[in-house]
Amino acid sequence: MLSGRAFKFGDNISTDAIIPGRFTQLRSNLPELAKHAMEDADPTFASRVKQGDFIVAGRNFGLGSSREHAPLVIKMAGVSAILAKSVARIFFRNAINIGLPVLLCSTDGIKDGDELEVDLRSGTVRIAATGEQLRFARIPEIMLRILDEGGLLPYVQKHGSFQL
Repeated sequence: MLSGRAFKFGDNISTDAIIPGRFTQLRSNLPELAKHAMEDADPTFASRVKQGDFIVAGRNFGLGSSREHAPLVIKMAGVSAILAKSVARIFFRNAINIGLPVLLCSTDGIKDGDELEVDLRSGTVRIAATGEQLRFARIPEIMLRILDEGGLLPYVQKHGSFQL
């Protein structure tokens, strides 16, 4: 069970908004780069996000370049999962590879600041203030195992291969 606060964003949040290009020199210093996560979409995000919080977005989150650093700095900033109506395919895969869940669901009923509870195995999001439950597309078992291990590399290091 994941729980935290929602940080709401709109549609078409690109990897350039997630990691502003002016900070590319920091890509070898990921903790410092994480201090600038989402800065172009919300200049206060990195200073307000707490461990376990969520990014909640509209359509096409993570579009643009295939920067692997984009989901990584989001995770390093403290985000436990991303909930969005849709995401760019390469962003989705990069996020799973580094152990950051991306949950596809309707995000219209979630407000900025809402406290959320997410159950990855049952595919539900509960909005604490209203008790409303949302459903997201079930995560395949192999992806749940990858997420449980913290990403693809730790999974392969532990298991040696994909085992269902």
